[in-house]
Amino acid sequence: MESQINSYITLAATSAVLNVFLCLYTYLRRSEIPSSNIFILYTAALSIYTFGYTIELTSNTLEQMKFWTIVEYIGMPFSASLGLMLMIQYTGRILSKKLTAALFLIPSITLCMVATNDFHHLFYKKVWLGEDSSVPLMEIAVGQWYVVHGAFTFSCLLCACLILIGQWKHTKRMYRRQLLTLITSQLIPMVAAFLYLLGLTPGGMDPVPVLMCVTSAMYIWAILSSRLLTIVPIAKDSIFESMREGVIVLDSSNRVVDYNRSLCDMLPELNLTMVGQPLNDIWLTLAGETFPVEYGKEGLQTDLYWQLNGETVCYQVRTSYVYNKSGQAVGSLIMLIDITEQRFLQEQLKQLAYFDGLTKIYNRTQFLHKGREILSEAHLTLQPASFILFDIDYFKRINDTYGHDVGDQAIIHVVSVCNRYLSTDMLFARYGGEEFVVALPDTSLQEAEKLAEQMRVALLNTPLDIQGVSVTLTSSFGIAQYNGGVDSLESLLHDADTALYESKRNGRNAVRVHAVSTA
Repeated sequence: MESQINSYITLAATSAVLNVFLCLYTYLRRSEIPSSNIFILYTAALSIYTFGYTIELTSNTLEQMKFWTIVEYIGMPFSASLGLMLMIQYTGRILSKKLTAALFLIPSITLCMVATNDFHHLFYKKVWLGEDSSVPLMEIAVGQWYVVHGAFTFSCLLCACLILIGQWKHTKRMYRRQLLTLITSQLIPMVAAFLYLLGLTPGGMDPVPVLMCVTSAMYIWAILSSRLLTIVPIAKDSIFESMREGVIVLDSSNRVVDYNRSLCDMLPELNLTMVGQPLNDIWLTLAGETFPVEYGKEGLQTDLYWQLNGETVCYQVRTSYVYNKSGQAVGSLIMLIDITEQRFLQEQLKQLAYFDGLTKIYNRTQFLHKGREILSEAHLTLQPASFILFDIDYFKRINDTYGHDVGDQAIIHVVSVCNRYLSTDMLFARYGGEEFVVALPDTSLQEAEKLAEQMRVALLNTPLDIQGVSVTLTSSFGIAQYNGGVDSLESLLHDADTALYESKRNGRNAVRVHAVSTA
């Protein structure tokens, strides 16, 4: 019996040394190990447990043994909780603060129970020195809280094993060796503790600290051979849930089978009851229409506008197929990427590039671009196209008399009045300063002249109100028509400009037409 106890002491001491090594090694390499804080605490708890057990075996009196038992329980009950946390974190999951605190409630009570057992005997009903051994050993009669503590510890070890076993099929072959190490590290003490509680261990002694020698050695081997804890496989679920893009997973029948957390933020109306329903049915509920994107195509990219918290947001929709190992399409992924800010900036750039900042109508550059398109279309369809060029009469006098702010108001006023007579297919632009231009597709010279006369009269009859003072604004108009041939946009605008200056020479506030170009 004495030689058996010496072997126990040697192995338990070895376990303690190995756990101290693991603790210090992890501390020194903590920047490289994702779960370093938990693993440091875990190995520190095991070190205290195994050292306390080793010294308990070498003690000669019952009081010494009771003291070192208390030391053991500074580490042992907490190691089960820390081990479970380590395995949860290894699989990519995160425990809330409340659940983490709950995991340490029973171990904390256990430590207090052991330290104060002489007053209540709830953990050990009775402790005494065994008489049937050549060396002094402490015998125990378990109390009520010992059962609670044992059930909790066993549950932690079992849960850790089940979590790791459940991760096996999701783990690539290259990571399975370290996963097997972790499973074994939980399985060995769980089985040993179970046998100890059944009284099937040699001499009725606790084998867990001794077997920690094996698990600690396995940890060291795995760290050195497969970089355990340094390279941690990231669970697919963690990637899926941590993506900033919203993702919808559809099966082959286009039914929703899963979606991630980001999608809930992007489409808060979604809920778990919609899983299993066709996407089009869900969209009918959410938006009153079927899903506006054709998601049955691989690599499709399009924009989807949505109301979120009272604001319009823009999501870029990307689609791709999901394939099984045989290369067959078994479903599809729809990814929603929030590009609201990008689209907003693009719209701002578009406004700067295409539109006049003061009047919000097209600028000269965009007019020239679109005007050539109208001219090309007229040439292909053999239809006429007319161009009206006009400016504000005596604009310099308005600026000099009332100031440039009023001059800007005058320009805005003219645009507002003229827009009442222009349809959406007509191209209206600020050509420069107080000068404007209108391109009229499929419009004859007579029709253009009639429109220009309407705008001239409307401007004359709609004075600008400046702080209660009415300022009459008039404009001079020149018109030119493309009627086939080789006329360019520039030449037509020159013709319209010639007609405009004829209006000015004839007293302003008039409409003049340039002679029609013929082929």
